Amino acid sequence: MKKARSKEKPEPLKRRIRRWVLRTLGVLVALPVVLTLLYSVVPPYSSLMLFRVVTGQPVWREWVPLEEISVNLQRSVVVSEDATFCSHGGVDWPAVRGQAWKLFEGKRPRGASTITMQLAKNLFLWNDRDYLRKVLEVPLAMLIDTVLSKRRVLEIYLNVAEWGPGIFGVEAASRTFFGKSAAKLSATQASLLATALPNPIARNPAKPSSGHRRLAGINRSRAQVAGEVLNCISAPER
Repeated sequence: MKKARSKEKPEPLKRRIRRWVLRTLGVLVALPVVLTLLYSVVPPYSSLMLFRVVTGQPVWREWVPLEEISVNLQRSVVVSEDATFCSHGGVDWPAVRGQAWKLFEGKRPRGASTITMQLAKNLFLWNDRDYLRKVLEVPLAMLIDTVLSKRRVLEIYLNVAEWGPGIFGVEAASRTFFGKSAAKLSATQASLLATALPNPIARNPAKPSSGHRRLAGINRSRAQVAGEVLNCISAPER
């Protein structure tokens, strides 16, 4: 007489949920690592660019290597966005601590995002200003700085930064606003583009307001005396 096959007990719901959560967390942790490794050789799209593509909105981006981007623009952007770009490991900790202390005192923090942190946001996160996004930027920026060279970080950033609705990357921006390639930007044009980055929707580098023009003038003056802010960006071997 055959023994009746014992029925396997169904896995408890709590255990299934826990296993699903752990797998999801594993994917969320592994995905940025895999993508960052891929982005060391493949031109990436930003999360905003992908959102626009998915929702049927236009995207204009022409990828150009760093050596085809004016040094004027490189210097202006680093001076404007992250003067310690070459010396930090993705996160400017003194600046972060300073802004955290302001928040603790009840003052409004101004942000301490480095170019690497902004790149982390552009590639993996969202644009809304909130503390969760800022917290996530930190480990992602450290990952990016570990995997990618400073040269590659700046190259990607300048090719995915938004300079207007649907206008991504410095080549598209340069041709849109000045009718020339990014390689031919003057110091003045570079400063106008660099100082448009904090508010690319409202600031038009081709038709700057008096306030925008003033900021660009300050940026140009600082870029001229900034010294070796690009000393970590070595020319590629030929």
